[in-house]
Amino acid sequence: MGNILSSLVNGVKGGVKGALSGTADLGGSIVGSVKDLAVNTIKGTSDLVVKGIQIPASIVQGAFEGVGSIGTSVVKLVKGIVDGAVQGAMDAGVEQKDAVQGSVSQALHAGKELGIDIGEVAVEAVKGSISAVKQVGGDTVSATKNSIIAALEAAKDIGDEAANSVKRALKEGVEGATEILDEIKK
Repeated sequence: MGNILSSLVNGVKGGVKGALSGTADLGGSIVGSVKDLAVNTIKGTSDLVVKGIQIPASIVQGAFEGVGSIGTSVVKLVKGIVDGAVQGAMDAGVEQKDAVQGSVSQALHAGKELGIDIGEVAVEAVKGSISAVKQVGGDTVSATKNSIIAALEAAKDIGDEAANSVKRALKEGVEGATEILDEIKK
């Protein structure tokens, strides 16, 4: 499984790098590029069970690496990367909850690796997952809750400072986050 996921990351990285190189409108191109790569990659790995969060997480990781390798600001494209990964994963048969949680969680971990603001990444990743679920006709209320939980859990894995930063950023930047975070505390 590890080799398959590693090839998936590298394939998406190369695909994103190729799709975006020389493109002026990166923001407009990223969603479609990542979505198409996700669908094609998942369907091309029929021996892989399309369950769990590893597949969408690997897609997000590859997309972050691909964007980073062309020398552009990744944080500006987080929403589009997560949006494309969630849409593509769901179109290829991954359950909504897994697609959302895997994509959002990996966005935070990849953001930490690249040294970008985790709070900002969390807000953009949550917005991207909600946008994706809305596009494919899924349940946006549960997508909001699942993506906020995934962001918070990923931030806690990174450390207390990251968790506090993510909580503050989500409360300020995502509609309904304060209520969901208060509910989680109970």
